[in-house]
Amino acid sequence: VQLQASGGGLVQPGDSLRLSCEVSGNPVDFYVIGWFRQAPGKEREGVSCISASDSSTYYADSVKGRFTISRDSAKNTVHLQMNMLRPEDTAVYYCAADRMGPLAIATIRSPGFKYEYDYWGQGTLVTVSS
Repeated sequence: VQLQASGGGLVQPGDSLRLSCEVSGNPVDFYVIGWFRQAPGKEREGVSCISASDSSTYYADSVKGRFTISRDSAKNTVHLQMNMLRPEDTAVYYCAADRMGPLAIATIRSPGFKYEYDYWGQGTLVTVSS
């Protein structure tokens, strides 16, 4: 399985971006797909994920109400729509895939829970600055 993240860029506070994670090698529906981010000097944190079974979505508290994750099965792609971006959203964003639903979802629902997804894409840089 390979994941290709795209869509990052430089935007101003309050702007929007849509990140995409294209999955190849297997149907995207097989996996929990998660988005993670890592800011300079900080640990990686879970942002959002979408479950394989029923497309339930989960978000970190810091992005609830601003970010929306969705899956396009026909294109084997997961999107992360990011609205009302803030400077603190600046980070390299990674998408990842995992077959272990409950454990993968727990990384988003329980920020202190550590679990490594099976497959990772390369990062895409999001910079929010005026």
